Amino acid sequence: MTAFKSDFLRTLSERGFIHQTSDDTGLDELFRNETVTAYIGFDPTAPSLHAGGLIQIMMLHWMQQTGHRPIALMGGGTGMIGDPSFKDEARKLMTPETIADNIAGIKRVFANYLTFGEGPKGALMVDNADWLLGINYVEFLRDVGRHFSVNRMLSFDSVKLRLDREQSLSFLEFNYMILQAYDYVELSKRYGCRLQMGGSDQWGNIINGIDLGHRMGTPQLFALTSPLLTTSSGAKMGKSAEGAVWLNPDLLGAYDFWQYWRNTEDADVERFLKLYTVLPLDEIARLGALQGAELNDAKKILATEVTAMLHGRAAADEAAETARKTFEEGAFAENLPTLNIGKEELDAGVGLLALLVRANLASSNSEARRHVNNGAVRLNDQVVANDRLLVDYGKLIGGKSLKLSVGKKKHVLIRPS
Repeated sequence: MTAFKSDFLRTLSERGFIHQTSDDTGLDELFRNETVTAYIGFDPTAPSLHAGGLIQIMMLHWMQQTGHRPIALMGGGTGMIGDPSFKDEARKLMTPETIADNIAGIKRVFANYLTFGEGPKGALMVDNADWLLGINYVEFLRDVGRHFSVNRMLSFDSVKLRLDREQSLSFLEFNYMILQAYDYVELSKRYGCRLQMGGSDQWGNIINGIDLGHRMGTPQLFALTSPLLTTSSGAKMGKSAEGAVWLNPDLLGAYDFWQYWRNTEDADVERFLKLYTVLPLDEIARLGALQGAELNDAKKILATEVTAMLHGRAAADEAAETARKTFEEGAFAENLPTLNIGKEELDAGVGLLALLVRANLASSNSEARRHVNNGAVRLNDQVVANDRLLVDYGKLIGGKSLKLSVGKKKHVLIRPS
């Protein structure tokens, strides 16, 4: 492992963010001698990023914390085409209105990790639609397209995988890598950007941008990629049994977000503390060395620290306390996720299996039935064995709510609306 001298690269290296760089020595010197501007691109394919993209956000966070200027590039222009990288088929095309709505949702996340401003270290949020949507196609082909070799583009893994599987790769998508490379050149000209970062699957696209910059007269540009993360058991980061672990609070609340990190596998605790929190490395080493039941304390700290960065310290502490009351004291915690059921429907009674599905505690009636048959379902902490049970108004405690649970960690409050 390279012994970096600059604060930024040393921090990223010590915490496990670096997979590959285009020039260790040159990039280290740049960060030692200048205030560097670097960017990461984000596709607006959904109204929120999810936890799988948090490693990229943390890289931008550490850039600013070590005295440099991060740019979060929104793909408002490239999003109209869709990144074909390692996809089995073309993305569905989004309307400009959908893209704009998605960008607005994504912007809300970044304010928790970056300080935006006009100064030399103030973070920027830029949309590549600003330059891509005004391109004159003939001029672009003449000035930019002539620098690209189709033979070389066909050699990229992201393209070869599609062709080897005899899956269609449209001309629209093929242009994506040219536009992404041009983004790097445009950011270099507009903002003095010298570094593009991204996941290791973006290496070819980033190198394309460096080569294009060299041909179009930019200063030396650099690449840095992070490892593509999975959990120790091979699960994809940012996904849970219930679906995507969204970063926007209106899509996933602080309590559920906290629970995702609390359920981290034992082997991942120290690694995730390094990547997703700002705790000192010596404290992380101490927590990572804990064994057995004590390791659960480290998981709670991980969950609280990650949640605090996104949702704020008060919400994180409240989520931790809700979990403590629910799991350690068996109490009714008012901050649990809530499902509201109409009073008339409760008077008539709602089938237990349907209720489990509506509460997102099961994906189907058959899965719900398996939970019941396995003794995993409880109402107000009492095991339910009857999968034909009707849950009605009379089962609410004090007429106010009941707690529906699957296993020890999944709970939803049912309330009348």
